[in-house]
Amino acid sequence: MITLENVRFSYPGDSFELRIDQLDIESVETVAFVGPSGCGKTTLLNLISGVFLPDAGMITVAGTRVSDLRPQERQTFRIENIGLVPQNFELLDYLTVRENILVPFRISSAKSLPDDILARCEELAESAGIVSHLGKYPSQLSQGERQRSALCRGLITSPKLILADEPTGNLDPENQEKIVDLLLEEASRIGSTVVMITHEPELLPRFSRTVNVLELREGGAR
Repeated sequence: MITLENVRFSYPGDSFELRIDQLDIESVETVAFVGPSGCGKTTLLNLISGVFLPDAGMITVAGTRVSDLRPQERQTFRIENIGLVPQNFELLDYLTVRENILVPFRISSAKSLPDDILARCEELAESAGIVSHLGKYPSQLSQGERQRSALCRGLITSPKLILADEPTGNLDPENQEKIVDLLLEEASRIGSTVVMITHEPELLPRFSRTVNVLELREGGAR
């Protein structure tokens, strides 16, 4: 599903450099990215999704060399193949929770709105514990409710790949388990690969593999 080879990335004017000699993630794997703050976990997710382009090297996702695509092609590829759950949620304040969840079907002709998608939106929201908030706006939600809304948006398209950046970071332990249950159960049902950043060691046994990004940078192939 994911292959990185000889990838190099740095931010302009910053000493940070991400160097990944080799990383392979198989289809339907569930992988947890761990490591200290600032080691490059979020940067790595952004490279995999094509939000960032590497300075050098090759990134392939679902058979497509994402690092070679033009900007519009990368956006279309993300919409068609990847469910993103960003750390800062990126909910649109002027849309209701329901409309935010449905955004991937509204921003590109690559996705139409199937007759059953509204029912799927309701089901996901019910599972995430936010169904009663679908008509509200993000400003009316708690931090955890906004996070769960972003997770539902990432799952709504039944993507081949789910990239989640600390989706349990603002939740208590009970709700952390519920969200990981929803994420992994949904991924299993639709046959998705999952890559999730987490700082919660108690969640790691739920995943098929753990990748320490700092060690990956220092140790080469994984």
